[in-house]
Amino acid sequence: MPTHDIFAALRARVIDALGTLLPELPPESFARVQVEPPRDPAHGDMATNAALVVGKLAKQPPPKLATALAERLASLPEVESAAPAGPGFVNLRLREDFLRAQLPVVLGTGEHYGDGSAGAGKRIDVEYVSANPTGPMHVGHCRGAVVGDALANLLAKAGYEVTKEYYINDAGAQVLALAWAAYWRYLQALGTSLTEEEFAQSVPGGLQYRGEYLIPVGEALRERFGTTLAEPGGLPAGTSHWLETVRDFTVARMMESIRDDLAALGVAQDVFISEAQLVREGKLEQAEALLAAKGLIYRGVLEPPKGKTPEDWEPREQTLFRATQFGDEVDRPLRKSDGSGTYFANDIANHLHKLERGFAELVHVWGADHGGYVKRMQAAVAALSDRRVPLDVVLAQIVHVVKDGQPVRMSKRAGTYVTLRDLIDEVGRDAVRFTMLTRKADAQMEFDLNKVVEQSRDNPVFYVQYAHARCRSVLRSDNDPSPEVLTAAPLDQLNDPAELALIRRITAWPRTVEAAALAREPHRIAFFLHDLASDFHVLWNRGREDTTLRFIRAEEPEATRARLALVAATATVIRSGLAVMGVTPVEEMR
Repeated sequence: MPTHDIFAALRARVIDALGTLLPELPPESFARVQVEPPRDPAHGDMATNAALVVGKLAKQPPPKLATALAERLASLPEVESAAPAGPGFVNLRLREDFLRAQLPVVLGTGEHYGDGSAGAGKRIDVEYVSANPTGPMHVGHCRGAVVGDALANLLAKAGYEVTKEYYINDAGAQVLALAWAAYWRYLQALGTSLTEEEFAQSVPGGLQYRGEYLIPVGEALRERFGTTLAEPGGLPAGTSHWLETVRDFTVARMMESIRDDLAALGVAQDVFISEAQLVREGKLEQAEALLAAKGLIYRGVLEPPKGKTPEDWEPREQTLFRATQFGDEVDRPLRKSDGSGTYFANDIANHLHKLERGFAELVHVWGADHGGYVKRMQAAVAALSDRRVPLDVVLAQIVHVVKDGQPVRMSKRAGTYVTLRDLIDEVGRDAVRFTMLTRKADAQMEFDLNKVVEQSRDNPVFYVQYAHARCRSVLRSDNDPSPEVLTAAPLDQLNDPAELALIRRITAWPRTVEAAALAREPHRIAFFLHDLASDFHVLWNRGREDTTLRFIRAEEPEATRARLALVAATATVIRSGLAVMGVTPVEEMR
């Protein structure tokens, strides 16, 4: 019985068996039943927790129920053996002919193999990057960009309707600081006699952004506006004359640069939402009114911060959101002393905008330094949506870039940092994307510029790409037989343990997609591909030692065709996984 996802198929079989054994239980009693790979492959191909999660409802000891369930499952045509284990698990070993029969499914489905229905077509918004438009993309943004983009691809493969979103933080103090810096570059383009230090003395908070990337912006301002934004002689003019114009012009230029940087990384987001535009449209007031109507806004005084109280802290009445009703530690202020919205309030407006667009689920990818912000934002979304729409936050830890054993330093405000383009130019887009997914997002990682281009099995980028290149080399040597030809191959020729291990890995791909999507963990795809490549390389090396395992055997065309089917299926799944990661598979290694 060929099927697309053998784990889903066996889960359905397990639930059918439970229904027969426990007819008194309603179908919803089996919702938590899972069928997964066992932790130890020696225990079989699959394991189910069915007896553990249903035993209490059935008023039966889980081990007793597991024994009865195993007897039922052992009679299935797909199952070689079923055995109860531990406190109530059932381990399953599948028939080899059932496993081999999955290869035609892979070949017939192509790279869509692994496409799932876990998302059930639900609309989901994935917001990622959302860097302040104050400079070019740097390596600190890169990990979140890759994780977010791969996660969005993964969710789409798992059956969600995905929108990729960038939220432009263009309404805060940092953007005003950027405008002052761009204005300085504009004055320089006009030939001002002021020194940078003299100009900085007139800047509120000092001149914060000094990177050379603003020089072209200053020149563009001069070309667009001439001397109209400055006093005669290229001197500074009053802020009311230029600040808004320069801010908007500079943000637009920075966003053009950011879009270009993201495109170089292979990231193309669907929607760009401006914070400033939402504020102008009154979205903050709408959100505040909605929360007030629910009784979630009040005037009050917060307790002083825990630990050392700042010297300038003083109790004062504020407009507060009852975040504690939704799991946050404290209620949160929505208005500053000047009456404008807090950063948090503007974020609430952004999330109201998302909810108004009808998303059923929201996902954010943030830097790890935003970890303390998660609960308050989840509280706001729960309040706005009456707890109907979940917000998942994936935190991406910092990346330490090293070269020749030495750390590569970066400092955004000084303009002496490693840009995203630097990284791509150094090692290539595919290597950047793959490497950024070789660790769980919330684990710190070291990006070694030397190792990423190293051609060894210790470099997962090379290791996986080499497996695909080897597959393609084998298939080209036999004139690239079509899937139709390979599907008809006599697959019973595939009976070596190494061949069956590779088939088992291939058939785990749909389950991997679903599990990784639901866990919001795209790094699992990189791990899977590495394991798949390892299984393939093992078989390749076995063929060097044992001629009966070679893929091409001129004297045995039927055996060759069966092995080519296995090779083609392997290449197909590698391409399917690399597509999720946004990485281009290579045809040959150079």
